[in-house]
Amino acid sequence: MKKNLFHEFEPVSSKKWKQQIQFELKGADYNETLIWNSPEDIKVKPFYHADEFDNGLSTNTKATAFQICQNIFVHDLEKSISRANESIERGAESLRFTIEDEKTDVIKLLNSLPLDKITIYFHLSFISIDFVNKIETISQHKKATIFCNLDPIGQLAKDGNWFSTVEKDNFETLNLLSNTVTKSAILSIDGSLYQNAGANMVQQIAYCLSHANEYFNRISTINQPIVFQIAVGTNYFFEIAKLRALRLLFHLIAKEFNPTFECHLLVSPTKRNKTLYDYNVNLLRTTTECMSAILGGADGIANLPYDALYHKDNEFGDRIARNQLLILKGESYFDKVNNPSDGSYYIESLTQQLAEKSLALFKDIEANGGFLKQLNNGIIKRKIQESADKEQELFNSGKEVLLGTNKYPNKDDKMKHDLELFPFVKMKPRKALITPIIERRLAEKIEQERLEKE
Repeated sequence: MKKNLFHEFEPVSSKKWKQQIQFELKGADYNETLIWNSPEDIKVKPFYHADEFDNGLSTNTKATAFQICQNIFVHDLEKSISRANESIERGAESLRFTIEDEKTDVIKLLNSLPLDKITIYFHLSFISIDFVNKIETISQHKKATIFCNLDPIGQLAKDGNWFSTVEKDNFETLNLLSNTVTKSAILSIDGSLYQNAGANMVQQIAYCLSHANEYFNRISTINQPIVFQIAVGTNYFFEIAKLRALRLLFHLIAKEFNPTFECHLLVSPTKRNKTLYDYNVNLLRTTTECMSAILGGADGIANLPYDALYHKDNEFGDRIARNQLLILKGESYFDKVNNPSDGSYYIESLTQQLAEKSLALFKDIEANGGFLKQLNNGIIKRKIQESADKEQELFNSGKEVLLGTNKYPNKDDKMKHDLELFPFVKMKPRKALITPIIERRLAEKIEQERLEKE
């Protein structure tokens, strides 16, 4: 007969654990030694215990649902079609096409793909009723899953101007589309902009929600899921909690408009912590970031190639990025458990705190005129810049570490000869309605100084 040895031991309360830890510290202050404060003003404790935890949050995390997404920039249509089909053969389960030319033959593009097997996302540099209607025709005819990812507010935030349209404004265009497009999803929230520009996690969540709320208030009919394009960094557990909190709060807010609204998370690693020198470390960063995306419940994950900063799209970089996800999905058993992060006292606590702080910021934005008003007034940009400056100071002082860049750099590493792309912020003076939010990497200044000395 087997004996349950655990019955011989009394349960240990969080109070007793803390007392024992305090004893082991030998006089050192518990709070100063073991508790650290995140940029979101969340105090992280050394341990989390059941007796300090409630029944948890209903976040409906489904790690098994994620699809491997391949990014494809469409310039030469035939080459893009060939590359898309090769990516599918090699493991891609969804494709995100970036299209800048409205004259691109999107019907030919879509008809050349196995739409019954994959999901399609579009990232368009324009907004056009005719173009979206072509996509809708294919979507209905072939019963395909297609997300157009139209985000005029994101365009304004990133570019400083709205999309050019024949209609009165971008919202009129979206309303016309929402009344005719029933199969394809048209709306998207580009939350990656806020992360890549340096916003902290509370800001990222709150800005995404307030960004979405502008569409809820201005679009008469929303029939399909809204895609949140999110970037994640290397703060592993916080990023898991960020995605869970975003989904939780979206459902809380969206049900006030329509209880059937769905939140679709398309996640990518951030560019903010990626480096030009010692670029292979980017592989480690993107791996943990993709893991956070999976455990946080992403619907689709588009990995960032290790050489994306300085190389044009290439087969080798894409294959390595895709294989990272294939290993996580097919060999690391990340597709076997639906809710791996549910029930973790630490992650549940982070999720709840991020949700509470983000909801408070969301309410503050709405009480002060809403997201668009604060975007137009420069408040959103200023707040993001304040957070970015704090993070930059931590990086410059060495308190925030990027291995191979501000710690243990390889002095013999040379990169000037290998630059196919300009890896730094490009300033293009032009007329704009507002000052755009600028994405900027932490390592840019150090890298520029090193390149000048090569």
